[in-house]
Amino acid sequence: MEIPLLGDIAVIFVLSVIVLFIFHKIKAPAIVGFLVTGILAGPQGFGLIHALDQVEILSEIGVILLLFTIGLEVSLKDLMKIKKYVLVGGSLQVALTILAVFAILRYLGYPAGTSLLLGFLIALSSTAIVLRIIQSKSELYTPQGRTILGILIFQDIAIVPLMLATPLLPGATGDVTDSTLFILAKGLGLITLIIISAKWIVPTALYHIARIGDRELFLLSLVAICFAVAWVTSLAGLSLGLGAFLAGLTISESQYSQQAFGNILPLRDAFTSFFFVSIGMLLDVNFLLQNPMQVVLLGFGIMLLKALIAGLVIAFIGLPLRITILVGLALSQIGEFSFVLSQVGLAHGLLSEDVYQIFLDVAVLTMAATSFIISFSPKVADAATKLPLPHRWHHSLPIISSDIEAVTDHVIIIGYGINGRNVARSAKSEGIPYVIVDIDPEIVNSDKRNGEPISYGDATQENVLQNAGIKNAKIMVIAISDRSATRRITDLARRLNPEIYIIARTRYIQEMGVLHNLGANEVIPEEYETSIEIFSRVLEKYQVPRDRIESFIDHIRSDGYEMFRSISKEPYCNSDLSMISNDFITLKVSEGSQAAGRSIKDVGLKEKGGALLAIQRDVQIFNYPEENFVFQPGDVAILLGSESQISSVEELFEKQ
Repeated sequence: MEIPLLGDIAVIFVLSVIVLFIFHKIKAPAIVGFLVTGILAGPQGFGLIHALDQVEILSEIGVILLLFTIGLEVSLKDLMKIKKYVLVGGSLQVALTILAVFAILRYLGYPAGTSLLLGFLIALSSTAIVLRIIQSKSELYTPQGRTILGILIFQDIAIVPLMLATPLLPGATGDVTDSTLFILAKGLGLITLIIISAKWIVPTALYHIARIGDRELFLLSLVAICFAVAWVTSLAGLSLGLGAFLAGLTISESQYSQQAFGNILPLRDAFTSFFFVSIGMLLDVNFLLQNPMQVVLLGFGIMLLKALIAGLVIAFIGLPLRITILVGLALSQIGEFSFVLSQVGLAHGLLSEDVYQIFLDVAVLTMAATSFIISFSPKVADAATKLPLPHRWHHSLPIISSDIEAVTDHVIIIGYGINGRNVARSAKSEGIPYVIVDIDPEIVNSDKRNGEPISYGDATQENVLQNAGIKNAKIMVIAISDRSATRRITDLARRLNPEIYIIARTRYIQEMGVLHNLGANEVIPEEYETSIEIFSRVLEKYQVPRDRIESFIDHIRSDGYEMFRSISKEPYCNSDLSMISNDFITLKVSEGSQAAGRSIKDVGLKEKGGALLAIQRDVQIFNYPEENFVFQPGDVAILLGSESQISSVEELFEKQ
């Protein structure tokens, strides 16, 4: 029996693989690749997809799972920390965008109802696209990431009153079913239920499920919670995506959030591809080819307008110019929930077919441009901060002095997150003077009241570092997640004080060389430090003395993590190294060796003696690998054994 949906799924996946492979080669964003896949496979392309409605349902599942995983990563405590961005930033951004679009369209002669509806549609940004990009860049907890998240959360909540208001707009046709007060009451009741669930019901249920130890049952429970809450929220008039986000929040408060995130991630990645493909299928290629300038100019105008309004809002909140630009550009596209709202407007006669088609093409175009714009935005922000603009443009709030004029040989801590707080705590315990610089005014005001020597400011600006006493400082610790800002701060600090010792933290392996070249004395890559911690614990289990472990760690760090960055054919730890015992060695699997392409059991490693502690493949670490583990050329084996045992093993890894 033929199943049309199954054929469509196969077409989408196969075509996606081909398109994404090409996009990877040309270094283009994957999201744009999915949009292109939708254009090619959709009715306006080659017409390969027939079950369009069912594919759209699968795309809804993708959005649900995406927002569910975002909810898992953001706890209710985190939301309370960004309440200013959610309430003030979100409300101002939505309200001002609606008013601006309404005023422009009324001036152009559009009816009031249509002008307001288009204001609703343009005010919303794409939660699915923007948060996926931010997650991939590990910027969710940067100042711009938190601000973007707060405004997007407000937009997702705002879709409810906007949908309620649409049938009441001037010129709308059709009947309104439930009363506004009734739907609002249902929504408030639902949110109350979710808060109670997050506190008591869900953690208890997951505890009993986790005790069973069945991975499939745990995964099924997560999916059940996700879709059940999303379904109930839709019954209350809220969006499915918001319900999924709230479902993730209920689990994020429990100790099972990390396990839940890891289990649900493969499902999310598979289904979100359907969402982006379905968006691509909406694009009317013929209309775009017939009116290219109209669509492009409208898209550019909308993105510029939204970026300016969002930027003004962020400046009003008190964040500096750089964050203003990054947030404004990130929120400049039209969102996926605008498609849902446009259907409501179309059903009530507020949009004509021509206006609706223009809206679809412009919306898809702005979504497709998002990846490029966000990738390019740090360069725009950096260029803007170098302009000779008035001081108040660079700093929406005044710089808070830290009374550091008389301080010398102090530590400057850039960023007061977990890492920054730990550095400050250690410095305080040892009586080392320190100064903190952070870009979040909420953190600055709170910790200033607690007596911390903290200043508000964007550390990419020279006067902020001057205020922190850069000339007299001994050490600078850069403990922020923003890659572009870390580069600029490193370069600026080195120029302002050639003698200062700079320690930079990064999440990105490829940033190590760049930061060293810019002047950082030490670069601490989180990924490598995690590997070191894993190695040290493995060695402890094999009763390796602690002093040898410390020597091994010191060797790796003093060598600039060379063992991890460019593994050579020669062992790093051998009898010639007096700092490490001759019973510990690393060996690389050579191309054409006996071990290459064969399992641990097949090569008889166990019979030859020695203990295989771990295998490193690129940046992955496999601890205590099982006998069916297959060696690949380039793998590095970490072994423990006597000199004779190691000698008998070495021939397995050498080229024949």
